[in-house]
Amino acid sequence: MERIRNFFRHFMLGRYGTDKLNMAILCAGVVCSALTLFLRWPLACLILTLVSYGLMILAIFRMLSRNTYKRYQENKRYLRWLDRLKDREHKYFDCPRCRQPVRVPRGKGKIAITCPKCKEKFIKKT
Repeated sequence: MERIRNFFRHFMLGRYGTDKLNMAILCAGVVCSALTLFLRWPLACLILTLVSYGLMILAIFRMLSRNTYKRYQENKRYLRWLDRLKDREHKYFDCPRCRQPVRVPRGKGKIAITCPKCKEKFIKKT
């Protein structure tokens, strides 16, 4: 048993492992797979099966990847997107000049926004 554990530990050395994005991809794959149980159309079942296999293969690829920096950046973008999705009090805009994300309060109508990075002023409706 110790020999198998050491082999697996050595195999995973330098690989990315799992994170929140990986878990979301796996859950989406399982949901797609479960949906095929309730559908009666063969074409829809085939498409959902292929999508679920694709998602699970993607999750395994991400877990075994040695490019940890790229996987970390993907997870970081996913978490940022998830935070923006949960934030109902603010709206996010990108500066037209430097692409810096700017957070402004919702429901204020048209406002002049000043980018904190490059001081560019632009008008958006919140």
